[in-house]
Amino acid sequence: MSNSLVKFPLSMRILHWAMALLLLSLIMAGATMVKSLEPWQFTLLFWHKSFGVLAALLVMVRLVIKWRSASVPLPSDISRWQAFAARASHGLLYVLMLAIPLSGLAMQYFGARPISVFELFTIPAAFIADIRLYGLFREFHGYAVLLLIALLLLHIGGALHHHFIRKDGVLKSML
Repeated sequence: MSNSLVKFPLSMRILHWAMALLLLSLIMAGATMVKSLEPWQFTLLFWHKSFGVLAALLVMVRLVIKWRSASVPLPSDISRWQAFAARASHGLLYVLMLAIPLSGLAMQYFGARPISVFELFTIPAAFIADIRLYGLFREFHGYAVLLLIALLLLHIGGALHHHFIRKDGVLKSML
């Protein structure tokens, strides 16, 4: 079956690619921050937190649009395990896209660090730091990002497999 004429709604396609760039930027910024103690790290941390909050909001918008839109069907000739893997990996991507910024928020909350979001508003923090919970959410945040990177590589590999090997239009449905 060819999906070349079936496309996701424009809003989903725009959010998909905007979030791809946003997540890649957040991952790169996060990796840079943990390896540096340069003076610019605090500026990068401010932007990382602000865009992390934006990412969480965009995921919620994306989920609403996804639930309200018709889904593009998978090719009918893929195996049952591949269909399961596609659905499971997409579900896990959404879980991680929510869990990572929420764990970042929890980390900052328990670190007694309020979050200024683009200097428009501030998300409050605990009055007294709880280093145990701060550490727990920091560890979760880091490991969840590593899992997200692995899933993103799998997602990209699957899209390229559909485009170049199967030539079934799956990638084109998101372009």
